[in-house]
Amino acid sequence: MNGVSFQFSVFSFQFPARRSALAVFACLLVFAFCSQAIAQMGKKYGTSPLYGPRPELGSMDNGLPKALNNVGIDQKLGEQVPLDLMFRDEAGREVRLSEYFNQGRPVIISLVYYECPMLCNQVLNGLAGSLKTLSFDVGKEFDVVTVSFDARETPQLAAAKKDSYMARYNRAGAEKGWHFLTGDEKNINALTQAVGFRYAYDETTNQFAHASGIMLATPEGKLARYFYGIEYAPKDMRLSIVEASANKVGSPVDALMLYCFHYDPATGKYGLAIMNVVRLGGILTVLGIIALLIALATGAITLTRSLKTGGAA
Repeated sequence: MNGVSFQFSVFSFQFPARRSALAVFACLLVFAFCSQAIAQMGKKYGTSPLYGPRPELGSMDNGLPKALNNVGIDQKLGEQVPLDLMFRDEAGREVRLSEYFNQGRPVIISLVYYECPMLCNQVLNGLAGSLKTLSFDVGKEFDVVTVSFDARETPQLAAAKKDSYMARYNRAGAEKGWHFLTGDEKNINALTQAVGFRYAYDETTNQFAHASGIMLATPEGKLARYFYGIEYAPKDMRLSIVEASANKVGSPVDALMLYCFHYDPATGKYGLAIMNVVRLGGILTVLGIIALLIALATGAITLTRSLKTGGAA
């Protein structure tokens, strides 16, 4: 009976250990193969094949009317936002732009005009929708400054717009971190030129022609990121806020994501940093092999001790 009991106890240990070891080894082989495939793709197409430019196509006609050729957004990454500019907040109080950059938090800048019939509302809707999905809160991890580029607009219009988007965003304390400003033509022009926002007034329609997008600045007022369009991916927004804050907000997972993804200025999005993923995969593979060897060695020692104990019995 002792012999049967001993044989059963040996196999009850040995079979799961072998099965786990083989499973781990197989996963490592698959990961190594995928890493090699990604590396080869990176060599062929570059670090961001989906977002990379295509210089072989040369310059192309954008198809826009000549009147709109001066409308767009020019990236000025790393340049300083002029913080001495003067505006009026939604309460009509005269404020200096620097007031919103002395909190130690990144600042999202959105340039719109409050009586815009369509596009500006879509920009603000997209921004509010993206921010609602984040665990970060306006006024805690970052601030938002929305500025009208129509010098005719008043603080009353700004206040009405703020009430609308505070209800849409619907988070406590957001009114202290999301500001709606108006200003005169001189200060508006200085800000729009500094951030690369180009627009034009159309007298026939009494409207402004402008591009859609938002900017993110560091707590010191350096332009860090540009996002285009009217929808802003929450992942990109979160990573940009973490990065602009110099990792003062966010979690270790965010830091790991920033290692694996990089910002592509051409698209205003974060793309996979292939070589960083390959390096990380190599480190994990080595650690996995070491863990596998330790597990096998521990299992062998335990099995040897069990055999000795059984032999002695």
